[in-house]
Amino acid sequence: MTRWSLARALAVFVKEFQQMLRDRLTFAMAVAIPVAQLVLFGYAINTDPKDLPTAVVAADSGPLVRSVVSALGTSGYFRIVASGIGEAQADELMARGEVQFIVVVPPRFERALLRGERPALYLAADATDPVAAGNALAAVGTIATRALAPDLRGPLRALQAGAAPFEVRVHRRYNPEGLSRYNIVPGLIGTILTMTMVMLTGLAMTRERERGTMENLLATPVRPIEVMAGKIAPYVVLGYVQLAVVLLASWALFDVPMVGSFALLMAVIGGFIVANLAVGFTFSTLARNQLQAMQMTFFFFLPSMLLSGFMFPFAGLPGWAQALGELLPLTHFLRVVRGVMLKGAGWAEVWPDLWPLLLFTAVVSAAAIARYRQTLD
Repeated sequence: MTRWSLARALAVFVKEFQQMLRDRLTFAMAVAIPVAQLVLFGYAINTDPKDLPTAVVAADSGPLVRSVVSALGTSGYFRIVASGIGEAQADELMARGEVQFIVVVPPRFERALLRGERPALYLAADATDPVAAGNALAAVGTIATRALAPDLRGPLRALQAGAAPFEVRVHRRYNPEGLSRYNIVPGLIGTILTMTMVMLTGLAMTRERERGTMENLLATPVRPIEVMAGKIAPYVVLGYVQLAVVLLASWALFDVPMVGSFALLMAVIGGFIVANLAVGFTFSTLARNQLQAMQMTFFFFLPSMLLSGFMFPFAGLPGWAQALGELLPLTHFLRVVRGVMLKGAGWAEVWPDLWPLLLFTAVVSAAAIARYRQTLD
């Protein structure tokens, strides 16, 4: 046997390099995925969200009350989006996910404060995502201590001594103990379905193309929409099997509550499964082999994980990242599944996130059918 030859090894290297450059999609993915990771982790991820939407229910409106509310707004954590409303309206806003906090100022708050009685200011927090509310709640104590410092002058200076002139009583709604599993386990339903549904469907079509069985399918009178429905249907069943496993584990192992309608949850999950299967079908019409289908799946799954609010608080993302996240089905699905399971949300509460999910499904399905017709030609 001849000795190792650098020339022969170099020839093989040149051949492989040329073949890699011919596979433009794979080469582009190899460059795009690291760039996407750098951008998302470097610029988009923030575990300390600020400007969280807050509603104020004030039964007292004296100057000291206005100072307290102003101090909350200037703290950087709370952004007052609704004021002068009743508790029922504020509760509806929180149920729909439009506000993260509700500040309730009780009657005669300022009168009790001036008397040195240390009245209570009530702060309700949407604790379905404990991480998003954690730092803001930790800052409340400092705000209570410093909020009235500029106003407690002259005869009111005595109120500055000792403890804060008022106390803040925090009520963590939907997750009183602040358990992270109440947030993570429902989110796992969406992430598991996203990964498996997109990948399995994408591989199914490309596998037939690689094995040469696609020609047999094209020789039949089956229409593109019928092919798509037939390919998707078995994976819808598989998706519900995965769902059953996750739900049983969430109840048996993690004691995650199910407050809302189980039928509503099943209907929404069905729509979410179809949305991801449509994405996988679209990828299968673009990919020439299973490797490319896998790469496309990962490229779709990465922003879905990072920009949907599953791993990091959605409110902590910059504006451009939130805009991208709103385009992803997982973002809306997480809001719906957490709303139904933890808040008991109904159709009215989930509709603002349900219609974008349905629209996404319709658009991607139309693109998949159009692209499949092109492959027939």
